[in-house]
Amino acid sequence: MTVRQPRYSKEEFARRGDEIYESQVRSQVEADNHGKIVAIDIETGAFEVDASEIAACDRLEARHPEAQIWIIRIGSRYVRRFGGRMKRALFNQQFLA
Repeated sequence: MTVRQPRYSKEEFARRGDEIYESQVRSQVEADNHGKIVAIDIETGAFEVDASEIAACDRLEARHPEAQIWIIRIGSRYVRRFGGRMKRALFNQQFLA
């Protein structure tokens, strides 16, 4: 198994990924795929959509073996969220009301 090394700084990686998503990908995927993952090759602009990060990345890597992959969740600022949103809402209702 070959280990790919990043070719860009973290800042450049994020800038390119976000730019490609906003300018090329978002309009094609957002309507019917809320909550799914988009894996984008920041060098070619190729992308794959799937509910699974792994499946999206695997398909993209099958087409572009040297892909530098940026991942975005459609309709969200975050790919993953840690902690319980429900617990926080219940806490606020009980103690702030």
